[in-house]
Amino acid sequence: MTRERNDGQMCDERGTGCASRRAVLAGAGGVGVTALLTGCQTYGEPTTPAAAPQTGGSAAAPAGASPGGSGAPAGPSAGASGSPAGGGEQPPAPAALAAVADIPVGGGKIFKAEGVVVTQPAAGTIKAFSATCTHQGCTVTSVKDGTIVCGCHNSVFGIADGAVRSGPAGSPLPPRAVTVDGDDIRLA
Repeated sequence: MTRERNDGQMCDERGTGCASRRAVLAGAGGVGVTALLTGCQTYGEPTTPAAAPQTGGSAAAPAGASPGGSGAPAGPSAGASGSPAGGGEQPPAPAALAAVADIPVGGGKIFKAEGVVVTQPAAGTIKAFSATCTHQGCTVTSVKDGTIVCGCHNSVFGIADGAVRSGPAGSPLPPRAVTVDGDDIRLA
């Protein structure tokens, strides 16, 4: 047990082993920083120093980790479907945004939830752009007369290239990657 003397020194009960309040607080702060940094290690990395050898199957390895401490599960890796990796199964394709027939030629459609506007400037040519206006971040509101319109401040963009046709926006809509799989349009 410690107590504080009138001169600010922290001492044990017998009055020996005195230290200044500043020294005690600095020591406590150092312990706190060490604890904080220890808790900030990257998941899956070994907690032992790099120079220390890893032994197979040691209790220090995280649960599910390989004996080498790499953080990868031991045994064959499994894909999202539970089948072993490399089994020839592909992950499922993302859900289709729309069918090509749903996008009018010379127009487009806004998908607010996905933050994308898909256009068809010419028959069979599918383009996609961010649905976020580059002026102040509003979601574009319509696609008409070969343009994409933001109703917040009336910025107008081209459906073929996302370029600004009239401001106040100063930058084009960024392109978004989509794929056409048969009649389905999907985010890439």
